Amino acid sequence: MDTLLLARLQFATTTSIHFLFVVVTLGLVTLLVGMQTSWVLTDNPKWERLTRYWGQLYVINYVLGIATGIVMEFQFGLNWSGLSRYVGNVFGAPLAIETLVAFFLESTFLGMWIFGWHRLRKGVHLALLWGVALTAYASAFWIMVANSWLQNPVGYEVRDGIAHLTDFGALLTNPSLGMAFGHVVSAALLVGGMLMAAVSAWHLIRRTPDFLLFRTSLRIGLVTAAFAITMVQGFGFAQFGAVGAVQPTKFGQGPEAQALIAEWTARFGPGDYTPPVLANVGLDFMILIGFALGCVWFLLPLLFRDWIIRLRFPLWLIVLSLPLPFVAVILGWIAREVGRQPWVAYGLLPTEQAVSQVGAPVMLTSFIGFSLLLGTLAVTNWVLLARHAARGAADPALGRPPAPSSEPARPEPALF
Repeated sequence: MDTLLLARLQFATTTSIHFLFVVVTLGLVTLLVGMQTSWVLTDNPKWERLTRYWGQLYVINYVLGIATGIVMEFQFGLNWSGLSRYVGNVFGAPLAIETLVAFFLESTFLGMWIFGWHRLRKGVHLALLWGVALTAYASAFWIMVANSWLQNPVGYEVRDGIAHLTDFGALLTNPSLGMAFGHVVSAALLVGGMLMAAVSAWHLIRRTPDFLLFRTSLRIGLVTAAFAITMVQGFGFAQFGAVGAVQPTKFGQGPEAQALIAEWTARFGPGDYTPPVLANVGLDFMILIGFALGCVWFLLPLLFRDWIIRLRFPLWLIVLSLPLPFVAVILGWIAREVGRQPWVAYGLLPTEQAVSQVGAPVMLTSFIGFSLLLGTLAVTNWVLLARHAARGAADPALGRPPAPSSEPARPEPALF
């Protein structure tokens, strides 16, 4: 097999798996902030139980998601040495900031939040969770800054065959960044809302004792998903104009695209400079799923009445709809990434020049190894999530008060 094809398949597989962890993490932490803030403000034990239950699922996904991120980072050095060598001075800057934010600040805040139950004041403990959420959004922002530069290289100059950063502000004002970041954040909220609604609906179908608790989380999930799908559609369709301006070849073959292809042919030589059909196929299916998920608005007035919540049919609709947002985010990623082919950095670095110069057998071994490892982590994550979600919110391990010591109290030594 071709080395380039194997490298692209490996990157697509591992990045897709990691992206699923990211959207769950980003969506759930936002909902957690709302629930724990409600607990601190109202002192209602219902919000504490919800925070502990959903926080436990969040921690499971976060820990395994970090593992997938570490594994995925090895690809840049192993498979894409040409990318690191040519544009590493520019592309590496936002990635370095993201690493500091995600692996240091966010992890530190989360660790203190996990072990701070019953040891810190409520306000301090809540502030830590806000810190986790804000750094998670910052992490997503810097990743999108780096990705947007690949979509539309700006603020650089080429010296001695290497791209050098000349304008950091241009990275932050990249036309390919704003709407795309809003689209990703909205998609994460949609995933988090649908996950919360689906798990809650499943418990209500089973008639678990915590009816009032899961009725609350069902409503939170559905309201979040309803508003999120509206934002997803808005940011998604708004991107067409921005993408058409910076990537004329992505969605059509108009005069601007033809002129750009002629320029590339003169500069890089003859070749096929049109993206594969797969990009538009993924986009079409993503749009269909987006319109289908828009029907969640019709469920809102129904599920706010207890007698309808006790019916199984609308609850089963929610449970069966859970895979749709996950499929949509993967299709959206495919449309964004495959649509810039045959470029790694659009109009600057062809993909074939970015791949490492290794043999196909070595790349195949790497592809199989990375895919099996990431796949194992993904399966482990979903098994653990399903197992802990099925146990209900009776007494989650996260935030459980420490058991009183059974040893008799020792007398204080006399000072005099």
